Amino acid sequence: MEHKAGFVNIIGNPNVGKSTLMNALMGEKISIITHKAQTTRHRILGILNEEDYQIVFSDTPGIIKPAYKLQESMMNFVYSAFQDADVLIYLVEIGERALKDEAFFEKIKNTKIPLLLLVNKIDLSQQEEVEKQINHWKEQVPNAEILPISVLNKFNIDKILERIIELLPVSPAYYDKDAITDKPKRFFVSESIREKILKHYKKEVPYSVEVEVEEFEDEENIIRIRAIIYVLRESQRGIIIGHKGAGIKRIGTEARKDLERFFDKKIFLETVVKVKKNWRDDDRQLKSFGYE
Repeated sequence: MEHKAGFVNIIGNPNVGKSTLMNALMGEKISIITHKAQTTRHRILGILNEEDYQIVFSDTPGIIKPAYKLQESMMNFVYSAFQDADVLIYLVEIGERALKDEAFFEKIKNTKIPLLLLVNKIDLSQQEEVEKQINHWKEQVPNAEILPISVLNKFNIDKILERIIELLPVSPAYYDKDAITDKPKRFFVSESIREKILKHYKKEVPYSVEVEVEEFEDEENIIRIRAIIYVLRESQRGIIIGHKGAGIKRIGTEARKDLERFFDKKIFLETVVKVKKNWRDDDRQLKSFGYE
């Protein structure tokens, strides 16, 4: 039996549903999801294994014009995903006209990589508008196969998966067949905590936060975790902690419940908040947080 394997990399503007799409294709939650732009900061792999294929999905940050070094690093993850793709998924939503980075959009229009352009959130629009959008993208990106989808309602998800398998090259697996991601356990802890901060806090606060897992002790019946939430300013520290610690308690409780489901184990989670000024523009700090 022929075995197929390859990298299927998902790119698009912020907040179009890239993480939700990867989770739907994987059949489980790998990437965190919120309604806020720039939720995804890293390139996250989700590895889908069957006897005759291995699909390495790649969720990437939304394409933006960087304003500080953290965002420059985020865009580097996007560029790397473009370079090693066997199949490229360009995800757009109804009403969208182009990528926010014109140079990157030109690269997509001229790529020789098999390209699936998926028009998401069609459940929010009438059929006539969907048809207009499909015609627009046919003109803009004639090298793409275009498919209307609703990730939220899982419409056409099976069809996407079938087409991806058809497009994959014949190849041995790139990762162990029991692997589901390339990220370590600590990464999912920090992302779960950051997801709750994105969910509950507004304006600049969520974008000023980074989470570091200082301790991770995996015992037989429990995982003991100590995580540090870093912010840029003392005022943000107070906002996250909240009145009498209510804010940080809510974050910890919600993250702990998610992590217990993810690891299928009891979790003890301690969270503290510290100030680390200017970390978003500090090369050394960014590297320590896993950004290059």
